[in-house]
Amino acid sequence: MVVKLWILLLVVELSSCSSFPEREKNPDYWRDQAQQTLKRALDLQKLNTKVAKNVIMFLGDGMGVPTVTATRILKGQLDGQPGEETELEMDKFPYVALAKTYNTDAQVADSAGTATAYLCGVKANEGTVGVNAAAVRGLCNTTKGNEVDSILKWAKNAGKSVGVVTTTRINHATPSAAYAHCVNRDWYSDHEMPNDAITQGCKDIAWQLFNNIPNIDVIMGGGRKYMFPLNTPDVEYPEDPKANGSRHDGLNLTKVWLDNKPNKQAARYVWNRDQLMALRPQDVDYLLGLFEPMDMVYELERNKSTDPSLTEMVTMSMNILKKNPRGFFLLVEGGRIDHGHHEGKAKQALHEAVQMDIAIGVASTMTREEDTLTVVTADHSHVFTFGGYTHRGNPIFGLAPSPSDIDQKPFTSILYGNGPGYKMVDGSRENVSTVDFTQNNYLAQSAVPLKSETHGGEDVAVFAKGPMAHLLHGVHEQNYIPHVMAYAACIGQNEDHCSSASGSKSLPASMILVSTLVSILTLQLLF
Repeated sequence: MVVKLWILLLVVELSSCSSFPEREKNPDYWRDQAQQTLKRALDLQKLNTKVAKNVIMFLGDGMGVPTVTATRILKGQLDGQPGEETELEMDKFPYVALAKTYNTDAQVADSAGTATAYLCGVKANEGTVGVNAAAVRGLCNTTKGNEVDSILKWAKNAGKSVGVVTTTRINHATPSAAYAHCVNRDWYSDHEMPNDAITQGCKDIAWQLFNNIPNIDVIMGGGRKYMFPLNTPDVEYPEDPKANGSRHDGLNLTKVWLDNKPNKQAARYVWNRDQLMALRPQDVDYLLGLFEPMDMVYELERNKSTDPSLTEMVTMSMNILKKNPRGFFLLVEGGRIDHGHHEGKAKQALHEAVQMDIAIGVASTMTREEDTLTVVTADHSHVFTFGGYTHRGNPIFGLAPSPSDIDQKPFTSILYGNGPGYKMVDGSRENVSTVDFTQNNYLAQSAVPLKSETHGGEDVAVFAKGPMAHLLHGVHEQNYIPHVMAYAACIGQNEDHCSSASGSKSLPASMILVSTLVSILTLQLLF
């Protein structure tokens, strides 16, 4: 009976698979494609050594290499293609590197320590943001003297506009490392802090968002509840006590934010999509958008009339930030990729990744590669995988072509090493043919039962284009990334090499020569 059910499901899947394109049968197709790629590679000898006026960092939280590949296939299949041959927007970037993600105290990293690395330029302990490895998680008295500043602050100090956009709460691990110095990533508001930490003078992350770096130009994401006094009903969900304000200090941080603005007429606080889309960027210098009490809703479940998409947030952000003639720094996080994986919901995770790739494409159309450095990377991976010798064009959320040769049951191509998808029925693995494994919240099967699936420890990809992008070229420590971005933009520690006799910023001939020689030597080694 089990085998019959599997055969029926497989027939349905095979009938929906796209046959591979006819042109691929011709060897000249592959030869011509390779020659075109070779020409583009040779063209990379013409290095872009200009100063980066703008820097954009896209961070796919939990977007390991297997997730990138599966996202590529999904995006193609959503467009009616087999999927494998699809080119993501990030795939088009000419330079690719690998980043080692470990924390100073962890082989398999968390999002806080990694955020400190790729934003502040130093490796740190897990669970801490914006502090070096001398700071101990949860010990407030180890904060002072161990603070480290981020590239967002370096950019602001250089006169650039700066912004943070995320699909998580705005005081979550990734965005918080851009502005906060905190020994515990979970201190979202003072409600989550122990009394001794408050007594010793430590501040919660939401408070630091509005006080550490004055006048961050654009802030968008979730996290509304952490900005309002305890038990204040939420503006969108007034009947839900879980959405109520959480602050014990009585502060309304949205009011604090507005009161601190030098030009209140050019500052806007919005909490829904309609308000956001009604804004005229030319009239707005400062924008605070908080669209959910906690994290924003998964794209597959998003209310498109009340919650903006990541692309819409990025578009508005860039239209505001680009008004500054000195340029801007923008951090964009596709944060719920990570959440989907933790919950074992691969479909949610991959659709979040597709949305981030769409946003990358939109950002590319709004900037010039000549003066904008764009970096796409991840903080860490997950124990997510897909395999099973699937055929070309097999639905990414579908079955492997053959059942297990041990228990004779079908299995989906996507699996997790651990997580909530572990399930035994009558003493053996659940038969996936008895459930709808295509639904949005299906829990992909896992080898080890855990309430929450874990991160993976392998290196993550770094995609780069624009000025000095070639400096991201091999296997690097993760904390190297912001140093490259700062060097390209002539900010932070990296300003001296940009000063010419005329006072304008340009890279010296010696650096251009070194960069050219490195590129030539690399090509010689490859060929």
